[in-house]
Amino acid sequence: MVHIALHVVVPLLVALAFYRGRWRSATGIMIATMIVDVDHVLADPIYDPNRCSLGFHPLHTAPAIVIYAALFVLPPVVGRATDRPDARLAAGRLHLVGLGLLIHMALDGIDCVL
Repeated sequence: MVHIALHVVVPLLVALAFYRGRWRSATGIMIATMIVDVDHVLADPIYDPNRCSLGFHPLHTAPAIVIYAALFVLPPVVGRATDRPDARLAAGRLHLVGLGLLIHMALDGIDCVL
């Protein structure tokens, strides 16, 4: 239960610390990335408290994590290169999606070492 609570608390704390002006939307976007756990339905059993998610579920593999890192790093770079407000907004949202996914993977990774 603590693990699931961390998937809400950590994004909230990150949003309050780094995205203070838009902490509500930032928190919502990062929490929404928990949808990545949809890949758990492919496993049998769906939930196993002793299983390490990283490397086991398709959306929790190294190639997926590289994509999440790109979503975190690239949008701010692209967003700064444009004068279009809608493109900047989209870049900011993609950045938060990448951050939320990376936080999710880090929290899941903690379960693998404990």
